[in-house]
Amino acid sequence: MFHRPSQHKDFGVFLPVANGGWIVSRTTPTLDGLYAQNRAAAIKADQVGMDFVMSMGKFRGFGGETDHWGTSLESVTLMAAIAEATKTVRIWATVHPLLQNPAVAAKMIATLDHISGGRAGLNIVAGAYKAEFDQMSAWDDSLSHDDRYGLAEEWTTIVKRLWSEDSVDFAGKYFTMRDCQSKPKPLSRPRPELICAGMSDRGFQFSVREADACFIGGRSREDHREASRRAKALARDLGKTIRTYAMCTIVHAESDAGAEALMRRYAEGADIGAILAMLANWGVPADRLQAVAEKQGAFMTETIVGSPATCREKVEAFMTDCELDGLMLIFPDYVEGLAMFGDEILPALRSVFA
Repeated sequence: MFHRPSQHKDFGVFLPVANGGWIVSRTTPTLDGLYAQNRAAAIKADQVGMDFVMSMGKFRGFGGETDHWGTSLESVTLMAAIAEATKTVRIWATVHPLLQNPAVAAKMIATLDHISGGRAGLNIVAGAYKAEFDQMSAWDDSLSHDDRYGLAEEWTTIVKRLWSEDSVDFAGKYFTMRDCQSKPKPLSRPRPELICAGMSDRGFQFSVREADACFIGGRSREDHREASRRAKALARDLGKTIRTYAMCTIVHAESDAGAEALMRRYAEGADIGAILAMLANWGVPADRLQAVAEKQGAFMTETIVGSPATCREKVEAFMTDCELDGLMLIFPDYVEGLAMFGDEILPALRSVFA
């Protein structure tokens, strides 16, 4: 189901599954991380013709004045409800191999695939932030960064096999399966899509080897382009193809000046306490935290600002410059932003990237 023409570009939505979304600020429109807003965003994405919606898995926030990401919904449960509320948009849920046995995860995503009529996808998060896993005794200090990806490789192998084989025997370093069975099989063919984001060398290797699409990032467009080229070269060496996506926040208004004023307001409201905690979780050394936080500011992704016409030009340029196959979009106000994107940007992009 997920094979698409090579020129097709995917445009999806990163649902606001945790409060505050992806702008860490006191002055943005309220995103509460609760079901009504996520359902409304997913329905609007479906109505305007977006390709996918995705939700992350998050279990602890970063505090600060806004308690950023302190309130969040569980990804797979949410996406099962979203599947019932939508018709054509693809439904991507997130699972952490450190938290779910692969046989349980295979069954969960197969169930989601049946609920959605073959629209399910699985975003695999092999890494983790120690603080949120420590709180539930789910962090193993004996596992190195590379070990966690080794565990994820075994986990992914088992999930794939359970989706296609009647019985699975597996004896690995981290998992053992004995005549393990999982029915029904997913509806998607050849299987539900696999998505991953790993920017370390080990994570990058895992993502390209195991997934159908990977999220890339970087400090500049040159970094994005290099990561996309690197992923596709590695995939060719492995005898496969990979689609590369990036995250992008869109701040729009009727005019460029109006959008830039919104951008400044959101930036001035940056919740530095939450940003510092977030960066610490990401491994930024304590002696560099303040400087990195001030440089990053409230915005966590590539950000495009302007009128709808300007945003369309900038999105097209970002996709082309970085040699991307798709974007996962973020908005300060999702329903308003998606309505604008669907009316004034998406049709033109479909024409350009036909």
